[in-house]
Amino acid sequence: MRIGIPREIKTLEGRVALVPAACGDLVQAGHEVFIEAGAGSKSGFSDEDFKQVGVEVLPDAEALYGKAELVVKVKEPIEGDLQHLRSDHLLFCYLHLAAEPKLTERLLDIGLTGVAFETVEEADGSLPLLAPMSNIAGRIGVQVGTHLLHQPEGGRGVLLGGLPAADRGHVVVLGAGAAGGNSARLAASSGARVTVFDKRQDRLAEMMDIGPNVTALYPYGETVADFVSKADLVIGAVLVTGARAPHVISREMISSMNEGAVVVDISVDQGGCVETTRPTTYADPTYQVDGVTHFAVTNMPGAVPRTSSQALSAAILPYVQHMARPEWAGVEALSRGVNVRGGELVHPALKQA
Repeated sequence: MRIGIPREIKTLEGRVALVPAACGDLVQAGHEVFIEAGAGSKSGFSDEDFKQVGVEVLPDAEALYGKAELVVKVKEPIEGDLQHLRSDHLLFCYLHLAAEPKLTERLLDIGLTGVAFETVEEADGSLPLLAPMSNIAGRIGVQVGTHLLHQPEGGRGVLLGGLPAADRGHVVVLGAGAAGGNSARLAASSGARVTVFDKRQDRLAEMMDIGPNVTALYPYGETVADFVSKADLVIGAVLVTGARAPHVISREMISSMNEGAVVVDISVDQGGCVETTRPTTYADPTYQVDGVTHFAVTNMPGAVPRTSSQALSAAILPYVQHMARPEWAGVEALSRGVNVRGGELVHPALKQA
């Protein structure tokens, strides 16, 4: 199989889908691996690092896509990628098509097969290729939120952990999966008062075990509204596999928050779980609604590309190895991950959307 790794061109995206060591394993297995020049540079991997493990470095996107049968990248294709994609390409990356109807139409028109990292699903319902980036996004959400609460950033001037004679900050987390769970753990370790909402009893129990400064509650509408109104930092981490995220936080709830409070919507890739969310980039990451700062960058883990690339590469390599074989569609987890094929929507959640 000819495997191509393009350079990511989304704004300030520094990740690379496969690190040199992973590429070396694919070369050793008999595959041809190609990478676009500079694709790994922001993650700290030089073209020479890839050459040393047998990868062929190609000068530009046209050459890369021209050679590849299987295209492995990080983020969804945008205009600079779409012009090179063909119907015979097998595309493997994050797609988040439920929130991207225009991209969906383009991929349907091209007629390729697109398998989305975020919908590769094992028999137990786990999402192994979404989890590592969710773990990172959850931590970044708290790190960024902590900074945005600083008064020079327009925040309330609250130190999350508090001090003797000073209140602790209050962090509200919607969703206790990989992203929300990591947000809760990091916020709790800082000493903040943390309230986590989730519908699953096992996840609520897991959150309570973090420590005495964590409260875990079922997301009744009135209860969520009450806690959000008093929060310093709200983290949105709601996920419905393959589908657009539901709006759990309304515009009215945002209006009830204190001026200078912060909302970080990790669910933005799937449309956002906050009614006032709109996608942003790291070039212009925040905006305000009713005095509340919103952070809704669609590639949050891209801020730490070396860490993210290492984690992502380790997660996806076994699945890339399957996809490089003719019988890959027989792997159930990958079969569940197919979003589009031959001009048709395949994933059930997208069909419903």
